[in-house]
Amino acid sequence: MTKFIITAAVIITVLGVGVTYLPLGGGKSAENSVGSDAGAEIVSVTLPDALTQNAQIGQRAYDANCASCHGINAAGQEGIAPPLVHIIYEPSHHADESFQRAVSFGVRAHHWPFGDMPAVEGLTRGDVTLITAYIRELQRANGIN
Repeated sequence: MTKFIITAAVIITVLGVGVTYLPLGGGKSAENSVGSDAGAEIVSVTLPDALTQNAQIGQRAYDANCASCHGINAAGQEGIAPPLVHIIYEPSHHADESFQRAVSFGVRAHHWPFGDMPAVEGLTRGDVTLITAYIRELQRANGIN
């Protein structure tokens, strides 16, 4: 029975039908599923009490260049782009350099059913470093280390 449930979950995940996203660390949950209202926030993000100066600069760059797809506070948007405040993007799975490469070269869809991410024009490595600092601080505030 367990083998069937796991197989069914894998098939459903691959097809992107009714998938409930993995929960955030720290007991947060991400209960929205594929097919919900387009543009709706995918996860609930707890904000840190304060951001470092670099993360504050990164937040401004994120808001100007990334939020239109990945949502306010990196919460993702249904039907558009995944949340970056998610266990999938923890540093041990997606190192900081993966954000640099995603911005520079784009990314083929592999974890989520949103399609490929195009490269983002006009951002320097320094900009992406600061954006990554912002994302990492959001992740830590949500139990993702």
